Amino acid sequence: MTGSRILRRSLTRNRARLTAGTGLISLHQLAEATVPVLIGVGIDRAVAPGDGTALLLWVAALAALFVGLHLCYRFGARQLMLAIANEAYLLRGELAARIVHPRRLRTDLRAGELLTVSSTDADNVSYLLDYVPRIAGAITATAVSAAVLLAVDWRLGLVVLVGTPVVLVGMQFAGPLITRRVTEQQELAGKATALATDLVSGVRPLRGLGAERAAARRYRDVSQASLRAALRAAGTQSRYLAFSTAGSALLACGVAVLAGWFALDGRISVGEFIMVIGLAQFLLEPIGLLAIVPSWVAEARASADRCALVLGADLLLPAGAEQKTVAEPHLVLAAVRHGTLEGLDLTVRPGEFVGVVTPRSADGEALVRLLAGGVPPDEFEGSVTLGGVALHDLEPAGARALMLVEPHHTDLFTGTVAANVALLEDGGAADQAGDQAALAAALEASAAAEVVDGHPDGMLRHVAERGATLSGGQRQRLALARALLARPPILVLHDPTTAVDTVTEHSIARSVRALRQGSTTVVITSSPAMLAVTDRVVVVDDGRVSVEGGHAELGATHDDYRKVVLR
Repeated sequence: MTGSRILRRSLTRNRARLTAGTGLISLHQLAEATVPVLIGVGIDRAVAPGDGTALLLWVAALAALFVGLHLCYRFGARQLMLAIANEAYLLRGELAARIVHPRRLRTDLRAGELLTVSSTDADNVSYLLDYVPRIAGAITATAVSAAVLLAVDWRLGLVVLVGTPVVLVGMQFAGPLITRRVTEQQELAGKATALATDLVSGVRPLRGLGAERAAARRYRDVSQASLRAALRAAGTQSRYLAFSTAGSALLACGVAVLAGWFALDGRISVGEFIMVIGLAQFLLEPIGLLAIVPSWVAEARASADRCALVLGADLLLPAGAEQKTVAEPHLVLAAVRHGTLEGLDLTVRPGEFVGVVTPRSADGEALVRLLAGGVPPDEFEGSVTLGGVALHDLEPAGARALMLVEPHHTDLFTGTVAANVALLEDGGAADQAGDQAALAAALEASAAAEVVDGHPDGMLRHVAERGATLSGGQRQRLALARALLARPPILVLHDPTTAVDTVTEHSIARSVRALRQGSTTVVITSSPAMLAVTDRVVVVDDGRVSVEGGHAELGATHDDYRKVVLR
């Protein structure tokens, strides 16, 4: 996938509307070029002889011409606007689908940069469908004007036929520079957006650390770099526009001056002189457009190249082929090495409630990444199997249906509590009327019922982006309710109660254990309340299992365990 291919595809998949729109716009420009011709001929054949009847006929012809050019523009522009909107919609959808692909995208672009690509750059690419008819119309107008001028006097036509290519060729040298400047501007704008996204999402921790000034200083540096790049790109385009406008104006003025000379010598009539002056003035727009269009195309090409970075990026994870249907598969990690994990062996039997304690937080994070299926097979050693099938041999949707991993930092989306909690496995909104009991049980077990009952809107309570209108504990409980409501055969939770008080934590621990009775559950935590309800506790230290047993047993006999859990 390349930028050029994306641009070509934009043209081909909208060719019907593009062809109709381009044809109508070209007819509009043809009619526009005919206006000064009708005026000039009318003056010679009606005004000069003093023929009133002929004058009325020429005025009627001129009125009919204006009606025709208006209709051509109206319906042509409608087709082109539909094509532009359709292409922007399709391209944004493709980019979004690629970005959220379950097999993960291999890219160095951050979230904010991906947002810029899937919005601003996608729109810039679609604007190519506006440039093509403009080019066709400008060429039509220039060709018709040159033909008329040749008919009036071959020297006038020759000025246009020779001067126009000279102006256009001279302006082409700036195209690569504009592409580079616009690309640089878009990259830095994407980085600024990415940093702004990170800062907004992390504003509370920044305030807690007292790092607001450092964060603001960092954003200011990136923003200023983006501003300088934008000014360089705008300066280059402005100078390009100035030179192109001056070139087209000089060419039109040359035609007008030459026509005036010919009129004084009697080589052309008064009507022809007015015709030439009208065409010279009219030519300012199409020639200027042909001169400036390369800068627009350069901007579209730069955006298409950035879109190609996303659409052409490789996927991190293999496709997977098997669709496992075992109701209660067992989870086995054998000799796993990834990140800080060094030869981890762990088996979780069907129906078991296992607690995993990681004195080093990096061990827990590496284990969560691995179980979530986000680590490519070539980036870890050992094996992770579900029911005897390697995790990466399972089709992604099938793997998620078997094992749901709820990370410590979860996301809530703009909408309602119901839309964030009551989700089906395919991502659609759940039918609350059909599963009220399961929803109520999940809300009660996670203590999220307090979040719902404590607000007059209940399940329809509004949730802002990233759950900004909720406290940390409320966000954590809603995320836990969502995971419990999914009822996967294997549920992996990572520190699900760190933002709630001790009393609520004990209630959640007992309720989750009761709700998950008979289902496989793994809780990576150091919470004594959660560990107290487990069947077995596994301590992972220095990347491998160091000890395992019951919570009470380890608390009584293992000093390191007491230091981590019973502090």
